[in-house]
Amino acid sequence: MGMKLSIKKCFTGNSLYTFCAVIAVIALSACSVSYKFNGASIDYSKTKTIQIADFPIRSSYVWGPMGPIFNNQLKDVFANHTRLIQVKRNGDLKIEGEITQYTQRNKAISSEGYSAQTELSMTVNVRFTNNTNHKEDFEQQFTATKSYETTLSLNAVQEELVTQMVKELTDQIFNATVANW
Repeated sequence: MGMKLSIKKCFTGNSLYTFCAVIAVIALSACSVSYKFNGASIDYSKTKTIQIADFPIRSSYVWGPMGPIFNNQLKDVFANHTRLIQVKRNGDLKIEGEITQYTQRNKAISSEGYSAQTELSMTVNVRFTNNTNHKEDFEQQFTATKSYETTLSLNAVQEELVTQMVKELTDQIFNATVANW
């Protein structure tokens, strides 16, 4: 309580408002905070378009709907989280590649010696070209995995697991290309 009195005695009338204004100006000029809720850090004055090619499946094991699910999700993530205009050719940014692997393997063995869990894995190879800054170009592989109980058939869980892996892969690609973390 003594602190309140001493502040009131020191700052009365206009001097209190002046003091608060000076503190506010110092606080605002001392730091610059920039929030991007979608994670994208794109200079839209230089980068306006993106070209996203359909990724063909080059894996020896294939599930038919996997390609369209991946290609649609990849385009959707950029449409929903950036202001980039998607174009068929000559984009400021270019993403292309292929689905190189879709595999399953035994992950865990039960006490009876049988497979208890199976791991499903999906890998894509991505070539990214930034025509406004070629220092950011890269070629990289991204992988996502999901496990399921072997008591379930792959047909019963495949759509859900592929959808989850595709979401994870497209998030990884988005972060590697335009998030610049």
